[in-house]
Amino acid sequence: MSGFFYEIWPHIVGGITLLTNLLASGHAILHKRETRSAVAWVGLIWLVPVLGAVLYVILGINRIRRRARALRSTQTRYRSSANTPYHYHKNKDALQDQFAALSGLVEKIVSMPLLHGNRITALINGDEAFPAMIKAIDEAEHSVALSTYIFDNDRAGMLFINALARAVDRRVEVRVLIDDMGARYSLPSVTRKLNRAGITAARFLPTFLPWRMPFVNLRNHRKILVTDGKTGFTGGMNIREGLLLNEQPRNPLQDMHFLIEGPVVDHLQKAFAEDWVFCTGEPLQDERWFPVLEPKGAVMARGIPDGPDEDFEKVLWTVHGALACAKSSVQIVTPYFLPDSALIISLNLAAMRGVNVEIILPSVNNLPIVKWASTDLYRQVLEYGCRIRHTPPPFDHTKLMLVDSAWTLFGSANMDPRSFLLDFEFNVECYDQELAARLEACIHTKLQGAQEVTLEDVNSRGLPIKLRDGIARLFSPYL
Repeated sequence: MSGFFYEIWPHIVGGITLLTNLLASGHAILHKRETRSAVAWVGLIWLVPVLGAVLYVILGINRIRRRARALRSTQTRYRSSANTPYHYHKNKDALQDQFAALSGLVEKIVSMPLLHGNRITALINGDEAFPAMIKAIDEAEHSVALSTYIFDNDRAGMLFINALARAVDRRVEVRVLIDDMGARYSLPSVTRKLNRAGITAARFLPTFLPWRMPFVNLRNHRKILVTDGKTGFTGGMNIREGLLLNEQPRNPLQDMHFLIEGPVVDHLQKAFAEDWVFCTGEPLQDERWFPVLEPKGAVMARGIPDGPDEDFEKVLWTVHGALACAKSSVQIVTPYFLPDSALIISLNLAAMRGVNVEIILPSVNNLPIVKWASTDLYRQVLEYGCRIRHTPPPFDHTKLMLVDSAWTLFGSANMDPRSFLLDFEFNVECYDQELAARLEACIHTKLQGAQEVTLEDVNSRGLPIKLRDGIARLFSPYL
């Protein structure tokens, strides 16, 4: 019997190896979108039998999107209320005709309508944004919905806690959602103070277990405040005292937020309500949260919720579409710039068509490794005509994109793989020349004292710096 086993065991091992390689190769062929990635994994699987398949199972399968879909597959989905007609007005203005195609593209990407009749006001730093947000909370009569990535336990945090507590005392329905990772930026966490004040609060995907650390890539990075379902705020701002520059904080930072009034507030509230029911199971559906919205201004706008549970990257595809439509100018303000190869190509094609592409980044970054990785990518856009500007300190956390002085994109998403692929984000696209002109003026102010980065600057880095930056770039998909 033992002799028979010794004769057949190589055949058993060979059969198992063949089956393992076939299964792993089939999975790579069916699920890898990029041909080069599929070829590389299939080659590794067959050149290094068993070990190659094991490495593919560990490193090659995108569990982030699968996990996100599984987590949110059964949650309540909200439909935006039909508050106003939302067809795109065509006229003889060539600029409007230019962006009609972009509007149609984004509607297919997002499956949400472009809404007319909005008023959007830019708020610079916490000195402007926080008082406006506190005022909206103090004036709320029915509901307050607040979602943030970071809610620090500091002076700024106490401003909001006190305002939210006052709303609770007035019998206003208050719901606060904080990302679990973001809640840990300050200790002790602010959630205890919220609970003591009688404020209903929840954490997004809380976990203290090492084997659940994949949730580090499923963060709720959205920043949304909606009061009475009518007044909204969104943008890049967390709740941190460093944004109160007039108070001369220890760690100052710049940012931009937006006050939104009109029908598109419904898109903000919808995104919050879906996140809230996912975390707590409580639906928010009556008129306290979703009232009828009246026109407030002339801006056409649309919310763009995005996350790893989606079929494709909504914000990233929107950015690609906007770059393809650009005729004269593109301005991108972002704290973190880690474009993938496809986005680099889109930027370069725009520049080579004669579009003035400006990428505006902070000279000082709060994440050095991101700064190093970003610097290593500069050459790939500079050599084809894009321009890079470094703005002076303090660190600028603003996220803004302007195209042809008419189209605007703002919100929580950075120009990096984490925002495009791994986190839940919320952005707003706007079609309005007056709004774009005001934001161009804001960018002009940021560029005062800015330094242009040239190809010579990048090439003149010393060898140790180039190696450091190049090694950091290898981790860019995870930064």
